[in-house]
Amino acid sequence: MLKNFRNIAVISLSTIGSRVLGLVRDIMIFAALGTSIWNSAFILAFTLPNLFRRLLGEGALTSAVVPVFTDVLKKQGRQVAFHFFNQVLLRVCAILLATVTGGIVILAVLNSLGVLKGRWMLGADLSVVLLPYMIFICLAAIVSAGLNVIGRFAAAALTPVLLNLSMIGSLAVAWFFGSEHQKVVHLLCGGVLMGGLLQLALPAWDLFRQGWRPKLARDSSESLDQVWALFLPGLMGAAILQVNILVSRLLAFSLDESSVSVLYLASRLMELPLGVFTISVVTVFFPLLASAVSDRDKDGFAISFNQGVRLILAISIPAGVGLLVLAEPILALLFNWGNFNLEDVAATAPLLIIYAVGLPFYSLATFATRGLHACKDMVSPVRVAGFCLVINAVSGYLLMQFFGAAGLAAANIIAAMVQACLLWRGLSRSVAAIRVRYMMKPLLQIGSAAIVMACAVIASILLCQSFIVLENDKIMNAVLVVCGIPAGVISYLTILTLLRFEDIGQLKTLLLRKTKADARVVL
Repeated sequence: MLKNFRNIAVISLSTIGSRVLGLVRDIMIFAALGTSIWNSAFILAFTLPNLFRRLLGEGALTSAVVPVFTDVLKKQGRQVAFHFFNQVLLRVCAILLATVTGGIVILAVLNSLGVLKGRWMLGADLSVVLLPYMIFICLAAIVSAGLNVIGRFAAAALTPVLLNLSMIGSLAVAWFFGSEHQKVVHLLCGGVLMGGLLQLALPAWDLFRQGWRPKLARDSSESLDQVWALFLPGLMGAAILQVNILVSRLLAFSLDESSVSVLYLASRLMELPLGVFTISVVTVFFPLLASAVSDRDKDGFAISFNQGVRLILAISIPAGVGLLVLAEPILALLFNWGNFNLEDVAATAPLLIIYAVGLPFYSLATFATRGLHACKDMVSPVRVAGFCLVINAVSGYLLMQFFGAAGLAAANIIAAMVQACLLWRGLSRSVAAIRVRYMMKPLLQIGSAAIVMACAVIASILLCQSFIVLENDKIMNAVLVVCGIPAGVISYLTILTLLRFEDIGQLKTLLLRKTKADARVVL
């Protein structure tokens, strides 16, 4: 038990460190490059290796390898397990090398034929530079998964920190020499490649110390067949999600030089509460849902699912309201440095507001997907995701003609709304007690409290602006954020308590725990 707590502590501290450094990294990137074409091209080029990282590294392949590797390790020992691990690595290396080589060749041919022009040529050039990162990061994710299976967590947990440190270091070098945008981006790409190499080297060295030796294992096995049987279905769902992100960024890149940058930044800020709170609720309730399905306890499933939904709504709705009301002060406080000026803040704020409106739908879709997975329904989420991919692409293309990047953000929200509704509908067909009408009372309570919260935050902003006069805009924005957030949280929880919200105790516990953790992150 003590060892488990120690492992959790290692992962938690590494996650906090990575989150801090990731925020610092983004602040430095936007300070150095602003919303220029160089930043947009870098973000687009960095999307491609990250897409494959989610698919092959941290996504479907890792999920397929871990249970099979665990089974072989327990039944046949470490030597056989490491041989199986080498079988997987060899095949993944072949796939990655073929993908990277093919990608480079295709981009080179398109460039030579003159198909790519202007900013598209720049995006292609940076993609060629960054594609090798795909090899490092995908292999690093699989090696890290192997370490976790044998009870080693520290090296694997530190890998995101190494990438952020490498990128921050490259940006520091660029700042020291006062480089132009072109040199900054090339140094940043070098930082990504160096970070990827470090991300692979550290866990590989730790696994080597545990007895693993890299070998060319060309033979096949029943265990390897099990991996591919698990991998291919999961790949479809993961691919749809990642392609959705890529489509949005390609459409944004076709608009103008800055749309990819502002769209990326707004979505990153929206993902903070999604990653901190929603994933916490999903992690806690997923085993409960799976257990209820195993026991064929529909009532227990409904109770757990409804409680999870109440908590997700009780967190995501006020988080969305907070981002909506404090969009400009938050953006100005965190990102108004260097080349990211107030005009860029004003351009990004509407997108952040749109994403804030969609935050509850993203959260519900995430939880409903896990609900279907608990019911061992892997097909419905894939079908719904595919349908929503089409909705996002079509509506994004149409809306961006009239509203630019804001239209693309709105398309993302429309797709998230449809996805949440369809997934919920799919679950409600199996379990009648989780239909929307059972959520009306808590939804009214949460909505009422969120309205009061918005009024409290707006009032605190007006009071600060009336009674506090500061020449430094940065300090003034800090005051608005520091005063607005506590005013909103206190008023929100007070109203929910007065309205006797069913899960107020659990909500307070979750908020206080995460708030303390985030306070440590900020400090």
